[in-house]
Amino acid sequence: MYAVLKSGGRQYEVRPGQVVKVEKLLGEVGDKVTLDQVLLFSDGTDIQVGQPVLANIAVQGQIVEQGRHRKIVIFKHKRRKDYRKKQGHRQHYTAVRVEEIVTLGQ
Repeated sequence: MYAVLKSGGRQYEVRPGQVVKVEKLLGEVGDKVTLDQVLLFSDGTDIQVGQPVLANIAVQGQIVEQGRHRKIVIFKHKRRKDYRKKQGHRQHYTAVRVEEIVTLGQ
């Protein structure tokens, strides 16, 4: 059983029990979250594809970490002009443990 969900403009393939790092979500460590932007769901025998999302499927999980990725360095320069610019960036993320993929309603 797996699902493809959208969070923060990116798509993630998730399975129950998996820990996935998504773009920062509001909440504290230990909080329950429901991700309802499910694009595709497969239970092993049948595949459901949303157009664009599946309204009756959601992914439930628990926040296990709020953190920041490794620093990336942006370095710009113009040759022979004594122009150099160095900048760093660390993206925030939320690590979510997928507990189950549930069917809503029906």
